Amino acid sequence: MTAPAPPSSVDDDLWSAIGDPTRRRILDLLLADGGGTATSLSRQLPVTRQAVAKHLDVLDRAGLVRSSAVGREKQCQVDAAQLERAADQLASVGRAWDRRLHRIKAIAEAIETTRRS
Repeated sequence: MTAPAPPSSVDDDLWSAIGDPTRRRILDLLLADGGGTATSLSRQLPVTRQAVAKHLDVLDRAGLVRSSAVGREKQCQVDAAQLERAADQLASVGRAWDRRLHRIKAIAEAIETTRRS
């Protein structure tokens, strides 16, 4: 049995971006600190500044962070609207799976009732 297709409102690029644990941690740090640079974030993570910069680029392409030049670095902040969109999508996917699981449960209960008869 193949997995059902996600709802059309789901943005695969967005979910791919936040599917990585390091990028989720970067988002957490940016939210906690109100923003940051690749250098400041790398001090709090077990990865290099260059790795953080690459992760920030992925998050930027997904629209989850916005950056502005500050000297030779980019100051990054979470885009609250895009993060809210991600949360809404997650809730929507959760509701869809709840409906599917409810249907599966009803089918299983019907089969069990039939077997008992």
